[in-house]
Amino acid sequence: MNKPCIFFFPKLLYCCLIAVIFVNCKPDHAITADTSVSDPGISFSLAQKRKALLNNIHYTIAVHIPAEAENAVSGEETIAFDLTNTNDSLLIDFKNDSSHVKLLKVNGKDAAVILRNEHIFIPPHLLKKGSNDIKINFIAGNEALTRKPEFMYTLFVPERARTFMPCFDQPDLKAVFTVKATVPSGWTAVSNGAVQNTNMRRNEKTYSFKTSDTISTYLFSIVAGKFERAAKKFNDTLINLYYRETDTAKLHYSIDTILQLQYAALQFMEKYTGIPYPFQKLDIIAVPDFQFGGMEHVGAIDYNASSLFLDKSATQSQRLGRLKLLSHEMAHAWFGDLVTMKWFNDVWMKEVFANFMADKIADELMPDDKSNFRFMLDHYPSAYSVDRTEGTHPIRQQLDNLNQAGLLYGAIIYDKAPIVLRQLEKLVGKDIFQKGAQEYLKTYAYKNAGWPDLITIMNKSGNKDITAWNDTWINGQGRPVISYAMGTANDVYTQFVIAQAGEGGKPGLWGQQFSMAFVYEDSVKILPVNMDGKSVALKAAEKIKQPSFILFNALGNGYGLFPADKNMPANLHLLKNPLMRLSGYINLYENVLNGSALTPHEFLNTCIKSLSTEKEELIVNLLSGQFSTIYWQFLLPAERDSIAAGMEASVWQSMLYADNAAKKRILFLLYKNIAVTKPAAENIFHVWQIQKAPQGVLLTPDDYTSMAADLAIRQYPNADTILAAQLSRITDADRKARFKYLLPSLSNNANTRDSFFNSLSVKTNRMNEAWLLTALSYLHHPLRIAYSEKYLPQTLEWLADVQQTGSVFFAMRWLNTSFGSYQSQSAADMVHSFLEKNPDYNPILKRKILQATDMLFRAEKITLHISATG
Repeated sequence: MNKPCIFFFPKLLYCCLIAVIFVNCKPDHAITADTSVSDPGISFSLAQKRKALLNNIHYTIAVHIPAEAENAVSGEETIAFDLTNTNDSLLIDFKNDSSHVKLLKVNGKDAAVILRNEHIFIPPHLLKKGSNDIKINFIAGNEALTRKPEFMYTLFVPERARTFMPCFDQPDLKAVFTVKATVPSGWTAVSNGAVQNTNMRRNEKTYSFKTSDTISTYLFSIVAGKFERAAKKFNDTLINLYYRETDTAKLHYSIDTILQLQYAALQFMEKYTGIPYPFQKLDIIAVPDFQFGGMEHVGAIDYNASSLFLDKSATQSQRLGRLKLLSHEMAHAWFGDLVTMKWFNDVWMKEVFANFMADKIADELMPDDKSNFRFMLDHYPSAYSVDRTEGTHPIRQQLDNLNQAGLLYGAIIYDKAPIVLRQLEKLVGKDIFQKGAQEYLKTYAYKNAGWPDLITIMNKSGNKDITAWNDTWINGQGRPVISYAMGTANDVYTQFVIAQAGEGGKPGLWGQQFSMAFVYEDSVKILPVNMDGKSVALKAAEKIKQPSFILFNALGNGYGLFPADKNMPANLHLLKNPLMRLSGYINLYENVLNGSALTPHEFLNTCIKSLSTEKEELIVNLLSGQFSTIYWQFLLPAERDSIAAGMEASVWQSMLYADNAAKKRILFLLYKNIAVTKPAAENIFHVWQIQKAPQGVLLTPDDYTSMAADLAIRQYPNADTILAAQLSRITDADRKARFKYLLPSLSNNANTRDSFFNSLSVKTNRMNEAWLLTALSYLHHPLRIAYSEKYLPQTLEWLADVQQTGSVFFAMRWLNTSFGSYQSQSAADMVHSFLEKNPDYNPILKRKILQATDMLFRAEKITLHISATG
């Protein structure tokens, strides 16, 4: 019995000693760092906590960027900051695994790496109250990098700086950045600070940049590659333009114009805000196939090159788009960069002010009487495209975690918000609005602020309480449906009552003012409407003669689904005022989609008539888009085939007789878009083959590439040979690489297309967003949807991963390019089935699905009705 005891005590002693040794050798962080306190991403509670702790943040970063995209970007950084207390672990955001952290020193002491839920945990005993510095050597993640053979760039909005480097990736922890970038010797590097010096060593060149201005992490940027440079100095402002465009015609027609327009936008913003350009330099970089139109990185604005470089074939819409784009990004220097939102639920503020200022800049640079016309054209169709859906949402949205911030973007903040902001300007007065905006910028310069801060200033500056307006238009959602009832006697109105109700049963009263046009054969009578209740009696209409037709929202100052008078379609083209015609076409289109006006076929006939007579180029462009949507999505294939030849011939004739080259170009592009008959395909092939446009039509090399794709999709004979020939025609390296990527999606071999689609399950195959979206549009072309419908369930299954990995920034684009052509009940059933199987699906992503499939549901309903009624 004693024998076991003899062995027991030494064994117990041994175990105790091992336990003591283990505890004493256990890394300090394992004792003190509580890794259970943080979720993935950046939660609102974490952001608030860090905001109270951190001040005076300074990132000193050195990155090495190899030429080969398969080789990782590496970095060394020191994060210096002041800390108010050391009660808890400090969390640094880094969305990579721990193998990407090669060294970690906290205040000069080595620290073990604990990386949990996308955060590096720094234990409190390594920190100190006051000044701290943390040194980290890291391998950069690729999620926010776009790397091509001859260039690369970062894109960190909204919270993707953390995928590249460890940082405090929330907008209200502004910092300064001191950067060194080592790149291949033939490359140029651009960052937020001005170049201080460069150093050559072997086959590499190191750029040292001056310390940046104080900015949020999402505005930090590095671009490097083989870029050409053009520069121009305006008074004391030097603007550098970096570009890769090789088309000599586009370079000739664009470079000086780009620089001039950018400076003109800067001048306007300085005058409007009363604040000089607030940053140390202004570089602009034209990036091939950039994901967005532009990105307002401080001192280093990125633009989509194709939006900037135009030639003499450019339409008015393209030229106006370039002006608005340059103005939008310039306005961000004040709204977004100088004053930044505290939290991304107010991301709409920087976007609405950028768009609103862009409208004002366009009006300044294009002094004509078309201000309201341009405003309506730019914002209303896009805003309605989302606000009419079941997935609509308020302008100001709830956001619990920054990893969902990218989902807040869309037409509501880009296009409905400017409409609403214009209402606010009218409500308080232009002068008070401008003074309020100036006070807001001066009060919060180089800091952060939110919508309540601006509302407080506006309420203080003006004599009107805008609380109720704010509740309806900013915090409410949807649009009103306007209706009317009238009494007549002897062709004279005895009463005229206008009512409103929320679309789809949504609650709310939308207080607003709009105009109505009573159109007679020889005159137009405009009456204002103050819609301040559920219904209003329009007393001014009583005792006036019934007109030929009534046009609601005639001057484009209201918002909602307005009725379309049954007599309007046949007479709309006769209106002399282009703004009224524009408003009428928008109203008519919305009512067609709602099933309360013309049938799709009748609408197409109206468009054909208007396309042949319309003098305003921008309306021709709008009608072309509306025509294409109705033609492909709201006609059953048999009906489309039965009218195709006539429609093609009418568009071709309108093109031949159009009175300027821009309209001819728009109509030719519409013709090639809707072509389904053999003669039309042969026409397109002939133009492509001899590379000669119809008389008076100006085409670009990219148009011929598009024609080759159109022919392949239409299974034109020897399509593979056409594609190969087009590839050999392309001389620009970036365009050639793009077309090579697209070839599998254009193949008439179904197995090739299947393989391409299935490859998209892998994140790295989705990383070139612009190319990917074009490929999806080819896979899901209306002529292919009978086959491609099988891709839709997987498209929905991948959506969450697409959003989480950031491979497509705007989730709506992934959905729109996939679902944008479908009309069948089976496709609609796939969407319903997915939502039913996933009742707890991410609510913001669910809204995106409902937005993107709204046209599918409408088309299904309308085509089923047409089919049932014959």
